[in-house]
Amino acid sequence: MATRRTRPAPRPPEGTPPPAELARQAREVLADAVRIARWAAVARAPGTASLAAPARDRAAAALGLTPRQVRAGWDRARLAGLVELHGDTARPGWRLRAWDRDDMAVLRGWVALFDAWSLIHPAPSDVAPAAVAEVVEAVPQLLSLLQLSAGPVLVPALLDLLEQRVAELREERCEVPYGPPAEPLPVAGHGPAARASTSVHVPVEGGEEGEEAEEGEETASPGRIATLHHPAATDERTPGPLGPAAAVDASDADGVSGVGTALLDWALEGLSAVGALTLDKGRSATLTPLGNWAVWVKLEQICVAAQSPAGNIEQSADDMLRGCARLTPGPARAEYRAWLAARTVSSAVTELLGVARGEDALLRGLAFEALRVVGAPAEAEVRAVADEPSLRPYALLWLAEYEGADPEDAPDVLSREEATWLWVDTAAAVADHGEPQLLLRHLDSAVQGTVPALLEEVRSGGHPRTVQVLVALAAAHPDPALAKAVRRAAFQVHTGGA
Repeated sequence: MATRRTRPAPRPPEGTPPPAELARQAREVLADAVRIARWAAVARAPGTASLAAPARDRAAAALGLTPRQVRAGWDRARLAGLVELHGDTARPGWRLRAWDRDDMAVLRGWVALFDAWSLIHPAPSDVAPAAVAEVVEAVPQLLSLLQLSAGPVLVPALLDLLEQRVAELREERCEVPYGPPAEPLPVAGHGPAARASTSVHVPVEGGEEGEEAEEGEETASPGRIATLHHPAATDERTPGPLGPAAAVDASDADGVSGVGTALLDWALEGLSAVGALTLDKGRSATLTPLGNWAVWVKLEQICVAAQSPAGNIEQSADDMLRGCARLTPGPARAEYRAWLAARTVSSAVTELLGVARGEDALLRGLAFEALRVVGAPAEAEVRAVADEPSLRPYALLWLAEYEGADPEDAPDVLSREEATWLWVDTAAAVADHGEPQLLLRHLDSAVQGTVPALLEEVRSGGHPRTVQVLVALAAAHPDPALAKAVRRAAFQVHTGGA
């Protein structure tokens, strides 16, 4: 069993308000969302879940808000876990029920909203999605600078750091531009960054300064800069990194700067919209007490992981889950939180589901344990994979628990066939990574109740690991008669017999 060094409980930075005051501020940020969630909990009418026009108009009239405010508040309520969607109706989430009495539930709800800032504030429509994704991935570094500065940070400095971080991300992906240079998409600057600076650049080795420096620095000649531009500007046969990046003439620097400026504006305004920072007339940005606390918590999670024997924070999802396999649930969840804190939610969820689709049943189960730590931001992706046979039982259990079911009662949502498939998958994990005695104990968890009934349904279940599981079970079972029956079932599955 892996152990970890203990260290004193970390203390928030000096000046951080107590949890009660932070929760009060979070309640202010989410006040409209809570009102709308409570209205929906009482209304319980068809169409509430999607907030169709009739429901939106009813909510606006009842709450004295505009339809646009209702839509914005509804989106926040969903992202903060205040409501749970069941088909075409909405029900109050557990955080809403605990809203007035549980400060930590309030803070967790606000952190869920903070993590989803890029969904609250739509990205510029005229900027390539790949460029938007890079900025989302780079924002944690901007937040770290703001937190460590403990005060206002000038927008030009943030733009400079943003460009450097995007360049690092591209270099890590080894994206070397090739093909003829393409023209950038001129995007006029607007918002706070545009008003503060339109020409803050990152030097490109051997040439001019540019807006979004990338790994092309190594091959850039004098007079060239690296930038983000619209994918339509690049021939598909000769793409630059991510399609929307290529080298352009330094004379186009103003158009290039506009793209980075617009994306920084979008990020700062999105973070401001969720109450994480304030903007001083576009000249500087400062974390709010809530934002400062949230970034500190995430940095502490990273430090915990870095000091643990597992040291999984920089690993892939596959390696991270393998490293957590022998940890007890508490320390494993701490590792999951730290690993997640160092990544964007979308990329982490995608990576975890990719591991879950693999052949290792143990990692499949652990991936969904990590997704439980993600919580509400993972709901859409988990719901989407519920139609994949290998992931369906795990996804249904995840969704049941997310919607408020007791973990002990969650298996009731599975059909008998799904429960049998999950039993085989779990047995495969035990056979691959556990002791024979664990496999025998796993027999008791089968819904069938008897070994003959289990064998009958396992043989027709279609799980790809059925033969290996039955062979391992036969080898471990102390009853010769039952072991013989299990071996016979394994042979029948292997040969396709009845």
